Amino acid sequence: MDRPFAITLPVGSSRANHTGSWRVERPVYVDRLPPCNDACPAGENIQGWLYHAESGDYATAWATLVEENPLPAIMGRVCFHPCETACNRVRVDEAVGINAVERFLGDTAIARGWRLPEPGPDTGRRVLVVGAGPAGLSATYHLRRAGHAVTLVDGASRLGGMLRYGIPAYRLPRQVLDAEVGRILEMGVEVVLGRSVDDIAAARDELGADAVFLAVGAQLGRRVSIPAGDSAKVIDAVTFLHRVAEDDPPLLGRRVVVYGGGDTALDAARTARRLGATDATIVYRRNRAKMPAHAEEVEQALGEGVTVRWLSTIERFEGERLLIEKMALNAEGFPEPTGELEELDADALVLALGQDTDLSLLEGSEVHVADGVVPVAESMMTDVPGVFAGGDAAPSDRTATVAVGHGKRAARGIDAYLAGRAFERPARHALAAFERLNTWYYADAPRTHRPELERVRRQTNFEEVVGGLTEDNALFEARRCLSCGNCFECDNCFGVCPDNAVIKLGSGNRYEIDYDYCKGCGICVTECPSGAIEMVPERI
Repeated sequence: MDRPFAITLPVGSSRANHTGSWRVERPVYVDRLPPCNDACPAGENIQGWLYHAESGDYATAWATLVEENPLPAIMGRVCFHPCETACNRVRVDEAVGINAVERFLGDTAIARGWRLPEPGPDTGRRVLVVGAGPAGLSATYHLRRAGHAVTLVDGASRLGGMLRYGIPAYRLPRQVLDAEVGRILEMGVEVVLGRSVDDIAAARDELGADAVFLAVGAQLGRRVSIPAGDSAKVIDAVTFLHRVAEDDPPLLGRRVVVYGGGDTALDAARTARRLGATDATIVYRRNRAKMPAHAEEVEQALGEGVTVRWLSTIERFEGERLLIEKMALNAEGFPEPTGELEELDADALVLALGQDTDLSLLEGSEVHVADGVVPVAESMMTDVPGVFAGGDAAPSDRTATVAVGHGKRAARGIDAYLAGRAFERPARHALAAFERLNTWYYADAPRTHRPELERVRRQTNFEEVVGGLTEDNALFEARRCLSCGNCFECDNCFGVCPDNAVIKLGSGNRYEIDYDYCKGCGICVTECPSGAIEMVPERI
């Protein structure tokens, strides 16, 4: 792409002659929404914390990050980073390693003992949070920041919800989970463990809570009717992973078959291998292209010796043999039975066919339940005033990052409800499209990939598989950010303006344009790397 030449004033010239009357358009500075921010289910200001990280100011970067998400070391491990799929840098070379930098900041904060912001001034209001998974923890954090007292109730013996009982330690080390949960508790939270809430209205009255947030995770494994003999060993994946997390793993034998195609199925198969299974086989009714599990998880599982029977379904489980029917894709790409059967040796069958949320605590209440979830308004409030729901209990994708975002939004909805004001979501800027960027300013910079534990070491222990970035790597990755749609004070507009009409306002304050001298040539727009200036029609 041809680049325009900058026009400079002759030596000895001045700005004595105003040029503003020459314009038909004028340049204006704009702020646009980076696609990474837009795609983040937790609502993080990703570009904002990357800006501080790339200068090496990790404390400010972390503080900016936890304004929205109090669990960066956790999310830097378990989030499947839709921000990177949306990253404009994909069109240049590869996406910025946002998730890896987030983990680096989270780990750095743990190592250096950084603390979350202090709670806000006491409001005299109390909120009951039911469920201590990512949604409940996020809501608790943001409610404390708003100054509300929180009682956090969970039926398990330890905090974390599905972060602890659904995600294996090789993906999320327990010391990392405990460290970030502990920081939230340091803000002053009343915790009640080992207690299941059976009646939401009664619990609210008992505690004198002014509002309730239902953050009950999807911890009920779905079952299907598979004919099985009395001796057949069948367990659902949620129960299996929960028992492993409680150091009470069931004895499954050497040959374990997992039925399903999601991330939970992969976790179950990989965990079975670590517990001593010599054969861990996933049976999935569709092909790999249709598998809902994330590609990187599939690759890691295959690398650890997990095998997959694609286009297969289970008919019966008798003794130590599974009867499997092969499937074939029809013209529309959907699997259909072929009638062709084969046997597969198995000591145990693990069902990973999806999960449901236990909403029995709402039976007899006025809270509406539809299709296994609780419909909510934009504020996350249910049809009962003061009762809010989020995470797996509300209609949405069931991921930890979505749950963190729900918890934050619910906390802000609760804060508005308790203050007697309407809930309003902040206005959003227009999206920063790739076409507005001037990418010739950015050199090719291949992405830094996180190291992985040697495959031979993975199969007998729960050591963390994916490592973190070094400080040098993290700085490099942060500096690959294109700052889409927002000025980062590169001085290009100041340097190329032929009229000397761009005025520097000092570090952090960006620039302004002196329209008495700007003639509207648009060179500043053409030369802005991040697309943070646009031409608008001149006002008449």
